Amino acid sequence: MKKWALQCFAAIAVTCSVLPLQAQTSPVQVQWLGQSAFKITSPAGKVIITDPWLKANPLTPPEFKTLENLGKVDVLLVTHGHLDHFADAPAIAKLNNVPMYAPGDMNASVVALGILPPALAPRFNKSGTVEPTPGIKVTAVHAEHSSVINWKNPSTQQDEMHVGGEPVGFIIELENGFKIYHMGDTGLFGDMKFIAEYYKPDLVLMPIGGNFTMGPQDAAYAATELLKIPHVIAMHYGANPLAKGTLAQFVGFMKNPRIKVHPLKPGEVASFSTTQGN
Repeated sequence: MKKWALQCFAAIAVTCSVLPLQAQTSPVQVQWLGQSAFKITSPAGKVIITDPWLKANPLTPPEFKTLENLGKVDVLLVTHGHLDHFADAPAIAKLNNVPMYAPGDMNASVVALGILPPALAPRFNKSGTVEPTPGIKVTAVHAEHSSVINWKNPSTQQDEMHVGGEPVGFIIELENGFKIYHMGDTGLFGDMKFIAEYYKPDLVLMPIGGNFTMGPQDAAYAATELLKIPHVIAMHYGANPLAKGTLAQFVGFMKNPRIKVHPLKPGEVASFSTTQGN
């Protein structure tokens, strides 16, 4: 009888130890919505939206041109002030009553112009880390680009240019430790290597279109020689005729078989196991 009781106790103990592991191995879902906009779903079901240019984006799947169809948004991130990254962010912030995390000086302009109230436009900057929702950490890192807010003055109906702060990329750390490096808009810079070595991301979201950002060859060099991050999703191509780089060109320049490029069409989802690397 005692032996039977010990066996039962052992079985219960094993079950209890396995349940947290199962929760930790829920997949990370990364859905590309065109340009630099992604819907990232964490292992705990938190939804992170990046650079939401959706309504006017020719690549956005039709259902997501209605912002309510994103569902509940827990974290909203904007890398810089250009309209193809910022356009629909204020509406999403108001719809979900969720803060828009963006470069500090950009959000200072957003508040001064009355686009968002201070509670929905918190300020932080490069090397700053915030926890927008429990379990999700976001660190701002360098991006080699520019930033300006193109704002239509409601009194004059004239377009005005306002301070957009310095552009950033984001290291997004999920509840299980899986890290995503959203590069924002960027050209090549040597400290990409430092960012990868210091923060150790598992997945990089990388611009490849050229003209405004790295093109396919520069992006492939960054991926293989500087970052060496095991998983890559290409972004910021196909929506603007000036950004002529293609996924096929980028893949053609990629020569490291240990780095996996996940080819997504807008609306498609890539899943990543939480064991980091599968």
